[in-house]
Amino acid sequence: MMKTRKLRDIEVSEVGMGCMAFSHGYGKIPDEQYSIEAIRNAFAHGCTFFDTAEVYSPNLSGIGHNEKIVGKALKDVRDQTVIATKLFLDSSEARRAGSVYKAVRRHLEASMERLQTDMVDLYYLHRTGSVPVEDVAEAMGRLLDEGLIRGWGLSQVDTNVIEKANAVTPLSAVQNIYSMVERDVEKSVIPFCLENNIGVVPFSPIASGLLSGKITTETKFEKNDDVRNLVPQLSKSNIAGNQPIIDLLAEYAEKKNATSAKISLAWMLKKYPNVVPIPGSKNKERIIENLDASLVELSDEEFRNLDDTLNTLKVYGHRGFTR
Repeated sequence: MMKTRKLRDIEVSEVGMGCMAFSHGYGKIPDEQYSIEAIRNAFAHGCTFFDTAEVYSPNLSGIGHNEKIVGKALKDVRDQTVIATKLFLDSSEARRAGSVYKAVRRHLEASMERLQTDMVDLYYLHRTGSVPVEDVAEAMGRLLDEGLIRGWGLSQVDTNVIEKANAVTPLSAVQNIYSMVERDVEKSVIPFCLENNIGVVPFSPIASGLLSGKITTETKFEKNDDVRNLVPQLSKSNIAGNQPIIDLLAEYAEKKNATSAKISLAWMLKKYPNVVPIPGSKNKERIIENLDASLVELSDEEFRNLDDTLNTLKVYGHRGFTR
């Protein structure tokens, strides 16, 4: 079995699974049965933490495509899994609903129906939008009291927003972009979360495949619905510029009889006890490979040397987490 960690009081596998790629962001999506099998394979391999969102649909042109897949895949093992999903809310919708709580609850009820569950373990506000975060935190507190969610979180936010929300209803997790080439959260977000018993759930922890070492300057991404065309580190010039980081990972991968992707995940797991990455893929074999990063043990010296060397290398391309 995989090792576990806690997002406040919610116990999850040390590496989770981002399910978005079955519906959006990496070109042509697999057929539904393949996606369901991939999720079930991950569970059988020890993964208990699955991440989705209401908006994940082909070309983001719909609602709920991914949630329905996750719901079908996990319905028979629901009591053994932790499902996280996300909503987006703007002030005009909240006004139409009559209150922020009513609007949030409508989103939640629709997600629960698609996920075939009567409770969501971890419910995120996908982006802060125009609704005061304190109002969302208050609504989430009511949903916690009603037993409709076990915990709540925020996505792509800085410490000032986290602090305001956490003061109203304690957060279970913050989901921000974080990898060896996107390290802004190390400045204040992760330290604040550590101090306040909040988990950090990095998305894109392998930098959309860059840190796997499988992407080169000759790699062609799909033209339709492929976010890799927009990832700053994945332009041809930035792939070339980031080659020293790829070479460093390859060196440690050879030493540890692992893959570069596993080393990049093992690095963040070693660095912070409250971090639970959710690498995503639409490939069954790659999903299992990423989960096995939980088995890679970096010694204190190996980690220190890796981290020290990484700190000397310039990163080409930057996205950040404030947009």
